[in-house]
Amino acid sequence: MIEYETHDYDVIVVGAGGAGIRAAIEARSRGLKTALVCKSLFGKAHTVMAEGGVAAALGNVYPEDNWKVHFRDTMRGGKMLNNWRMAQLHAQEAPDRVRELEEWGALFDRTKDGLMLQRDFGGHRYARLAHVGDRTGLEIIRTLQQKAVANGIEVFMEIKALRLLRDSDGVVSGLVGYWRPTGEFVVFKAKAVVMATGGVGKSWLYTSNSWESTGDGQAMALWAGADLIDMECVQFHPTGMVWPLSVRGILVTEGVRGDGGVLRNAEGRRFMFDYIPPMFAAETADSEEEADKWYSDHTAGRRPPELLPRDEVARSINSEVKAGRGSPHGGVLLDIASRLPAADIRRRLPSMYHQFRELAGVDITAEAMEVGPTCHYIMGGVRVDAESAATTAPGLFAAGEVAGGMHGSNRLGGNSLSDLLVFGHRAGIGAADFASGRSGDVSLDQKEIAEVIDDATAPFGRENGENPYELHRELQESMQSLVGIIRTGSELDEALESLERLEERAGAVSLSGGRPYNPGWNLTTDLPSMLTVSRCTAQGAINRKESRGGHTRDDYPKPDPEMGKVNFVQRIPQGAPRSGGVCGTPAIRSITIGSEPILAMPDELQQLFEEAT
Repeated sequence: MIEYETHDYDVIVVGAGGAGIRAAIEARSRGLKTALVCKSLFGKAHTVMAEGGVAAALGNVYPEDNWKVHFRDTMRGGKMLNNWRMAQLHAQEAPDRVRELEEWGALFDRTKDGLMLQRDFGGHRYARLAHVGDRTGLEIIRTLQQKAVANGIEVFMEIKALRLLRDSDGVVSGLVGYWRPTGEFVVFKAKAVVMATGGVGKSWLYTSNSWESTGDGQAMALWAGADLIDMECVQFHPTGMVWPLSVRGILVTEGVRGDGGVLRNAEGRRFMFDYIPPMFAAETADSEEEADKWYSDHTAGRRPPELLPRDEVARSINSEVKAGRGSPHGGVLLDIASRLPAADIRRRLPSMYHQFRELAGVDITAEAMEVGPTCHYIMGGVRVDAESAATTAPGLFAAGEVAGGMHGSNRLGGNSLSDLLVFGHRAGIGAADFASGRSGDVSLDQKEIAEVIDDATAPFGRENGENPYELHRELQESMQSLVGIIRTGSELDEALESLERLEERAGAVSLSGGRPYNPGWNLTTDLPSMLTVSRCTAQGAINRKESRGGHTRDDYPKPDPEMGKVNFVQRIPQGAPRSGGVCGTPAIRSITIGSEPILAMPDELQQLFEEAT
């Protein structure tokens, strides 16, 4: 048996993005011994790539904005598949969480009166996104990072978490992982664990997600007994870089469109006017009169159609490319150069200016950007309680992108940053309360720890086995082509067959070299998570026989009112057999799926959708 080091805490937070750091700050503020465990370096989490702004009904630009309007926008954007209580808490608490950041030192852009400036974003009725140029996520991480260090939170960087551990009563009580720099194993014991590991995008070929986003949190939670919901709901952001291929998929912030950028096809025409759906206007308005105004505002150009919700814009771009009206490299053109003076572009969008100039040789103050849909965000995830962020696995909490429910079937831009602040805060409270109520020492199963370590090191003992890079490439190509922005039943069946073959082959990976900084081993230990979340996404997409939000079925092109009343829930039954070698994960093929009714919205909230503004 390989030796390992151990650490003992009250609360362990896995993931050091915005949600994870905010949860750790809250747990530590309540006097609990708290630690952050992160896959990369502290301050380098994927949150830094969220550029456009943080959504909160501050009312600084439009005084008539309030939490009720924000709540309605969020529910409508999610096509009513959202957990209404999460959407309500999010809209009510986001302003306080953003002002709290300001108190901790965040430097937001200002109105002429000195208030936080707010910009327009798709799906939001009012200009609602507080921002720092186009580097908002970076400023949030900087602020939270300084607060965490000042509060004495211990940070364990560059640790790959392999599996959550449970005590004899089935309560999540720690995790086992390894140090990426040394390959040495480490075990954390805790009275409560918060999962805040982010997204799943690295299972797709074109993605805005960074290398960390391999679905570790969703998979580990599922293996530990937690439920997942609506994993089929994956958002393809309309605007990722298209050229050069080496950077295809890197995000182009919605802030470009929020500041006036327009989408043009190869003919130079603003094609989004062709895709304004009257049915969408009617479905999302408070009254027939408002529906008419909403539609006329977009068609007349008073509210640009480029600021329709992301799922609508992404499908429109996809349609233009398929119709042969795409840009030279298979996207469309995003033009801000003709809309703003060059100095304003450089001031308001400094990261975009630098990104295109350095990576693509394009000066966005003088020419258009080539953009196209890129896998960006998963709305589905770990099922949580709205109040406490507790999962269905005792002792485990989740917040941020890893958690499902808040965004329904489609997330509005800017809601992710306020989501991680609101529910990171709540997850920290929930975990602290759970840990404080747990007496006695935490005990872990030493045999289980040994099994996880043996399974993780097994590829080093094999010869002439599978290449993990080849498996990852095939996984990405399969998910991109078969479980992408437009789906069909036959292709989803094909995807599941492909995933089953990959699952078999993943159990036969062989590696050479040592464990320290071995990228092949790092990828090998990521594959079980990617295969798990990929199966869940494909499985959910097969069952949701409708088109709703980020989930589009070409063979079921319209929303089904009955399916709009249910979440699809996935879990691994207790006692399921092991998978037989995919780094020792519980059986991927044992995942079950079923529909469960969405909790009914109370009358006072339902009335918000029935009253005229």
